[in-house]
Formats: sequence, structure tokens, C-alpha cells
Amino acid sequence: MSPSIHHFRHHWSLQRWKEICTPACTNPPMTLNHRRNYDAKQMSLPQINHVLKANEYSLKPNVFNGSIKGFDSNILPSNSPSEDRRSAATCLQGRGMLFGVFDGHAGSACAQAVSERLFYYIAVSLLPLKTLNEIEEAVESERPVLPVLQWHKHPNDYVSTDAGKLYFNSLRTYWQERIDLNEDDDNRIDIQTALRNAFKRLDNDISLEAQVDFGVPFSHFTPLRVALSGCTACVAHVDREDLYVANLGDSRAVLGVQGDDGRWSALTLTNDHNAHNPDEMQRVLSQHPASERKTVVKHDRLLGLLIPFRAFGDMKFKWSGELLNRIYEARPELLIGNENAKMLLPNYHTPPYLIADPEITYHKLRPQDKFLILATDGLWDLMHRQTVVQVLGEHLSDIQWKKPVSGLGFTVGQMRRLLKERKSRALSALEDENSATHLIRHALGSDGSGSIEPKRIAKMLSLPQDLARMYRDDITIIVIHFSSSSN
Repeated sequence: MSPSIHHFRHHWSLQRWKEICTPACTNPPMTLNHRRNYDAKQMSLPQINHVLKANEYSLKPNVFNGSIKGFDSNILPSNSPSEDRRSAATCLQGRGMLFGVFDGHAGSACAQAVSERLFYYIAVSLLPLKTLNEIEEAVESERPVLPVLQWHKHPNDYVSTDAGKLYFNSLRTYWQERIDLNEDDDNRIDIQTALRNAFKRLDNDISLEAQVDFGVPFSHFTPLRVALSGCTACVAHVDREDLYVANLGDSRAVLGVQGDDGRWSALTLTNDHNAHNPDEMQRVLSQHPASERKTVVKHDRLLGLLIPFRAFGDMKFKWSGELLNRIYEARPELLIGNENAKMLLPNYHTPPYLIADPEITYHKLRPQDKFLILATDGLWDLMHRQTVVQVLGEHLSDIQWKKPVSGLGFTVGQMRRLLKERKSRALSALEDENSATHLIRHALGSDGSGSIEPKRIAKMLSLPQDLARMYRDDITIIVIHFSSSSN
């Protein structure tokens, strides 16, 4: 039964935008006694599993979308609270599924907002005008409105509520403009254009909302807080054999490919948008005068401060100097004890220096494409992409080996050999049913030769908060499993 328009509005304003943030904990410097206590602390395997599995989520229904047979996801925080976010949703009024990982910086506000809002903008960008007209007419006349997304969320995935009305109004303005432009009379949607428009429009709305409301109290998820923090984004849209990946920043999308010989290989579908990408360096330098060539990127960071060259938010890298000064004059408390908010960044002459224009990749899924990994840089900092695919591919093969088999067609000798090989595999295989959890376990505990050391994992998980960030970042992973028979 369709929800009423009253429910539709409250879905946005009450359920989707729930306030989540509590002040980040601050720990005193680690003393010698603290170190001794830490060194002596031992976590049991059940304790390790409790921590690793706290945020895991899996969905493997009997009937799924086209080539997708299920997905796994997990988040392991390092920051407190975590600055990473994840999203997964089915497009109800269109086709396909959406998956995304979002890596926040200067706080979690921007990652939180983008994780809740971006998929709605993508849905609006993909819907034909006929459907948008039906939605607008229903909203205008307060009739029931069909939802456009079915979210797949873990109970620990926070939602915010305070800005619900503002977010809804911004989205409605976007679909009204699409209707007024009458831009897709032939009902053919260019998915790449739709993704790009959604990313850029959301970032523009984040900017406008903060400028309009910068006089409201500066709490954890107000528009100004969202605008002054930032996040990268790696989003996949999967519709049968068509896979599109839209990326900003240094999270990655990597395909796990299994050859005819059974060997695994990694196919990277994204490029990192940072100083280690020569093409990205050239793009940034070409957009500013030659006189700024030595200051636009310093110490491999944008203006010497920001590692990713593309991101949502971070308006202190995008707004004009005049606007920044006006906001800081009106809100002097932003500058008190806040290293992330200075009056103006050094060598700030020709903004914007940062963009939210995603790089989009298309890939037609093949039978050998077994899974897609979306992950924030917390994973890739610890594991090479080929190792990630190899570890996961072998793990999935181990799971296959553990499935029951019938004795029909096997000789006694063949059955003995099979059971012996299974026993050998089982000794080295971990019992993680969630692929994302298995990758996190390997990232933290690998001894470098393919085996897991529980003591190593225990040490990484037992690090005090003031040390944890020195050894690892927040890690967020989504693994999308493909059905070969559907390709």
C-alpha cells in the first residue's frame, strides 16, 4: 500500500535525517603505564569476532536484480565516531541497484549527508519526466507517493533528521527544474550524464544550503557543518549486465575476475584523484594560472592541505574568498580551536580548487566477473588490489568446497581424496560468511604469506583511540556478488 504524502514527507524529515553525532572522544597522551596495559591486553577469538562482525550486513534474497545474487558490507571504525559511511538501495521506479562508500574528512557531517541524499539525486536524474510529473502532482495535491528507493541498511547505519525539510525541498526543486527543462522527451536516459548531474547538483545544493542557513546554531549536522567538512564517494549502479561506477577521490572499485584456468585477477575500474595520478595532477594545474603552479599542490596535497583532488563539500576549497570571509565574520566561533577552518587557506587566489565532478567508468559484465569490491582507502592502504581479489576469490572457493556433496558418481577413493582436500582447505579457511568481514580480518591480521595471526588482529583492534588512527583508517567495504548464469 502506498504511503500517504504525510508519511512521505516524514520519511524524509524524521526517519532519514536522524541526528547521530556525539562529540568525538578525546584521549590523553598514552603514558608508559597505558602502554604496558595495552601490551598486556589480549583479546580472545570471540571478542575479535564480536568487534569485526558488529557492523556487517549481508543480503542474499532468492530473487535479485539481474546479474546480482547478493552483497556483503562492513565498516570497521578507527576514528570515533567513524567518518566513513555506506549505502545500498534498489531503484523502485526505475531499474538497477545502487551501492556506495563514502570517506569523510574534517568530521563525518558531509559523508553522513551524502550517504543519505546522493541516491535520491541519482534516482531523480534517472527517472523519466512522466514519472517525475506524477511525483510532483502527488506532492502538490497531497496524494500518496510511491517511494523511489528501497534502502538496505544495517541498524548501526545512522540516519539524521534535523535537516529533513531542507533536504526534501532541495530535491524537489531539482526534479521541478528537470520537469521545466523537459530534457528527455524521448525517455532515453543517459546514465553517465545522470550520474554526473546528480553528483554536481547535490554538491551545489550543499553549498547553497550552507549559504542560506549559516546563521543557525552551528551543531553537528547543520548545513554549514556539512559544507565545511568533506567526503569522497565511490558509487556503483548495476542493471543486469551494465555496470557504471562514478568516483570522486581515492576510494576504489575493483572487479574480481576468474579466468578459465581458475586464477584470479583484479580489474580496477577507478582512478585515484590525488597527486599520485599524473593525469589528475595535470588537470588541477591546468585550471589555475602558471603563477600558482608551485602552490596549487604542495607536499602532494591540494594547497598543501587536502589529499583528494575531488570531493563533496570542503567549501573552503570552493567558495570565493569574499564569501568565506563573510561567513567567518558572522560566525567567529568557527575559528576557535578549529584547525580545519582558517580565515582563508594559504595561496587562495583562484577558487574553486576542488571539484565534485565524478569520473565515470562503464563495464559490461562478463561470466568471468565474479564480484565487485567498493572500498574506502582504509582497505587499499593495507592491501594491494590483487591481494584483495586473490584472498576473496580463494575464500569464496573454500566456501564452495564446504558445501555438501552427494556420493553418487564418486568412487570410495575419489571421495577420500575429496574429503582430504576439504580438510586441508578447512584448516586455513576462516568461517566468515560475510566477504567484507573476511577482507577486514585479512587486512588487519595477515602475516604476509596468506595466513591470519589472531594476535596481530587483537593488537590492531586493541589500540587506544589516540593511536589507532596512526596505524589504520576507517575501513568500509561493499562486495557485490554476480551470478555467472545471468551474464
